Amino acid sequence: MAMVELSDEDGELLVKTARRAAEEYVVSRRRLKIDGDLQKRFSEKRGVFVTINALKGREHELRGCIGLVQPNIPLSEALIEATISAATADPRFEPVKAKEFGSLIFEVSVLTPPKRLIASSPREYPNLIKIGRDGLIVEYRFLSGLLLPQVPVEEGWDAEQYLSYACMKAGAPPDVWLLPETKIYRFEAEVFAEEEPNGKVVRRRLV
Repeated sequence: MAMVELSDEDGELLVKTARRAAEEYVVSRRRLKIDGDLQKRFSEKRGVFVTINALKGREHELRGCIGLVQPNIPLSEALIEATISAATADPRFEPVKAKEFGSLIFEVSVLTPPKRLIASSPREYPNLIKIGRDGLIVEYRFLSGLLLPQVPVEEGWDAEQYLSYACMKAGAPPDVWLLPETKIYRFEAEVFAEEEPNGKVVRRRLV
């Protein structure tokens, strides 16, 4: 699952563009225009998630997180789509308001294509998952749930807990990963985030 690593400068541009795209849409209801340089630099088709956190004292509180899993459109376009959705269409939260931007931290996760985990028994799945490296997708019947690789690191989960929470994210019981009909996929991500609202952008090392 090797991927071409993005540079720190790429990550900074992605995060700053996400912030600009969110502000442009929330304030004026206009989609940020993708300039030629951005389009050329991020022309590869990649999945991407945008996470918006609100800074509450020293704590980060999730404010929105939406993305495109499959690499169906160029990263430059996927970034704008994911950003606007994270800011205005996450069903768990009210849309972001213009007055909030001074307390918001933007994070961009660029994904590899998901690959299905293959094991002789579902009980082997935890041995195939590396915390901090792997994001997870669980598909059970008509349900689907995704967790980014930074989530189990932040929550302190082991691989079995991670699988259980991914099942619950899909809206299924926590143990359906043990059923043969359940499909488990993993993916990797390069994660870049502001250290503080509108602050320096750094690469998050999860492993």
